Amino acid sequence: MCGIIGYIGGRRASDVLVKGLKHLEYRGYDSVGVAVANEHGLEIRKDKGSVSQVSVDLGFMTLDGHVGIGHTRWATHGAPCRENAHPHFDCKKSVTLVHNGVIENYLELKEELAAKGHKFSSDTDSEIIAHLIEEQLKTDKPFYAFIKSIARLKGTYALLVIFAEDIKNIYAARNGSPLIIGVGKGEMFCASDIPAMLNYTKTFVPLEDGDVAVLSRTGYKISDISGNRVERKSVVVDWDIEMAEKGGYPHFMLKEINDQRHFINETLATDVSTAKKLIDSYERIDIIACGTSYHAGLLLSYLLTKKGKLAHAFIASDYPFIARPDNKTLVVAITQSGETADVLQAVRFANENGARILGITNVVGSSITRMADTLVYLNAGPEIGVAATKTFTAQLTVAYLLVYPKEKLGGLSKIISDMLEKEKEIKEIAIKLKDAHDVFFIGKGLNVPIAYEGSLKFKEISYIHSEAYPSGELKHGTLSLITPGVPVIAIAPDDETAVKIIGSIKETKARGGVVVSVTDNPDVIKVSDYIITLPKIDKDLYPFAEIIPLQLLAYYVSILRGNNPDKPRNLAKSITVE
Repeated sequence: MCGIIGYIGGRRASDVLVKGLKHLEYRGYDSVGVAVANEHGLEIRKDKGSVSQVSVDLGFMTLDGHVGIGHTRWATHGAPCRENAHPHFDCKKSVTLVHNGVIENYLELKEELAAKGHKFSSDTDSEIIAHLIEEQLKTDKPFYAFIKSIARLKGTYALLVIFAEDIKNIYAARNGSPLIIGVGKGEMFCASDIPAMLNYTKTFVPLEDGDVAVLSRTGYKISDISGNRVERKSVVVDWDIEMAEKGGYPHFMLKEINDQRHFINETLATDVSTAKKLIDSYERIDIIACGTSYHAGLLLSYLLTKKGKLAHAFIASDYPFIARPDNKTLVVAITQSGETADVLQAVRFANENGARILGITNVVGSSITRMADTLVYLNAGPEIGVAATKTFTAQLTVAYLLVYPKEKLGGLSKIISDMLEKEKEIKEIAIKLKDAHDVFFIGKGLNVPIAYEGSLKFKEISYIHSEAYPSGELKHGTLSLITPGVPVIAIAPDDETAVKIIGSIKETKARGGVVVSVTDNPDVIKVSDYIITLPKIDKDLYPFAEIIPLQLLAYYVSILRGNNPDKPRNLAKSITVE
């Protein structure tokens, strides 16, 4: 996801910005830029490429001034290129800004501004904010122009803005995307994450959703979007840079599991309108994916089948040998990286046979974006850990957005946050499982893809053999492997599947198996050895609550066994060979 930084003080701003952006590189990006303010006005330098290369090629360090903002861009709207890189100007070059997030109503605002004569130089949703502020400056001073403009935005944002007429301040706002103030002596900082500022200060003030801040050399003021003053607590951290890049967590995987409560809002903001119409117009839908993405695809196939569609999920590498797509087939290709070789080969096969392609990916400009007829972006930001966590949750979110109204998913962030609070009990269960030789996962209905994904996470980072099954399949062979002490993890929410999965749990217990249930069903609780409690929520949304503890369980078993969960042996993040 994009990284932003702002500085105001006595140092050379360009130096602080470049060093800070280098410490945000772990977030992933495709382009970089800075804007510096001085008595001559605002100057922007930006382009596609790395911080090190672009900063040298464009002479970032030659910019004079003690106030500036910088940005590393992870493309969401518009391809990676100089025009789409941040910072952005308005028409008069009176406003410059950097933005992290997704503006859902940008097309509506862009049409309104274009009708008033505004000219745009990029394909981004971010640029319209600068023009919106420019328009508001016709009647208001900078602060009120700022808060009135952001009040019109729908979506997520972390914003830093500099006005040519007020270079003694940096304006900041947060809604759904992280933004943190760094407090120095005679200088102030603001960035997406602490690593960008850690060389200069250890004191930070995390902004909350709806906060607006004004930074000067001497301090900061925080208000709500109506201009009413609010107070936020400062924190002092004792981290080194490596710890800070992981948000204070020991591993990227744990950070990314915890980040899901925030990034889910970015995915909810993605535009699925065209994709939804495409799905509605087809009866036959083939879904192709690999690994974790296949499990998300399988759940999508279940959701579509329940809605009356003829939907099937295929392992992408087998698709050309099994399926017979034609011009009446919609193929949904799910690939986090957009470069998964088996998926791309299956897409080529589908194209050759006349099928339409809907691509779901996390990476703008990847191969799948050039092969698909319609695209949906996950907006999950880069994932550093090899084992997919937040990108799987993002894929689930897109699957649900394609089937249900967005309003149904409004509580996902809270569901995830509630499950993250179960960390202590999950650690205790991990101690019980760390020496196991085999672990089995079972579920029923919509819970089966979650069982598959839980099993995959478990074995790929713990190196313990694991398999997953629909619970009814236990008695068709797998019970022969259930001996005293063998753990079975049951995904058993309080829905219509609970009464059936209780029978499978009892069969397991009768053979000495140890049952860990992810459940909120009182009868399941009675027959289980260990419990991870689910909240009482909309039954359709149980998968979002179930996957979080399974990710945490895999993580803690892995570290208890002395493994590095960020870099599991023999595995790679993006599989670009068949």
